[in-house]
Amino acid sequence: MADQPVPQPITDVAALRLLAHPLRRRIEEHLRAGPVTATTLAQALGESTGLTSYHLRHMAKHGFIEEVPELATGKERWWRAVPGDRRFPPYSEQTPEMWAASSEMNRNNLAELVELYEDFERHAPELGEWADAFLFSRATIRVDPARLREFFEEYIQLIYRYSPAGDDSGDNRKAVLLRLFGFPET
Repeated sequence: MADQPVPQPITDVAALRLLAHPLRRRIEEHLRAGPVTATTLAQALGESTGLTSYHLRHMAKHGFIEEVPELATGKERWWRAVPGDRRFPPYSEQTPEMWAASSEMNRNNLAELVELYEDFERHAPELGEWADAFLFSRATIRVDPARLREFFEEYIQLIYRYSPAGDDSGDNRKAVLLRLFGFPET
């Protein structure tokens, strides 16, 4: 089980805008697999090294990623994701600029989810037993805002309960993408 970090609210509009950027979202996802250089990241994402280097520096400036000095050789800089439980302020506490950035990020996240699912469908025949690992649940709960926050915190605890602590190479585990979103019926 992985240690659950302390929730960190993100109230800086620049940080929210940074996270809303589609390429930075792709970089963030790629970094979850392990450290990268700007060059290896550029090759993996089909972008230029200058562009990935630029985005890596900005993500590091806001504390989302960090350098890995023990992997550096010469001018080559390695980067890794900084784990954390990053939270966005409730809508009622957001400025119009924060709301615009978080809304853009949410729309991008949903579009990315559709792309990821379509990629899964294309590759399902090659996945063996992992093709059966598609989980889907659709539910409606009747709660007040406090109870909904409680539900969310339990969901986060469940994620950390099943997250590996340490190296998980050499076994039959895969990264499984989980996304939870809930919104009130209007």
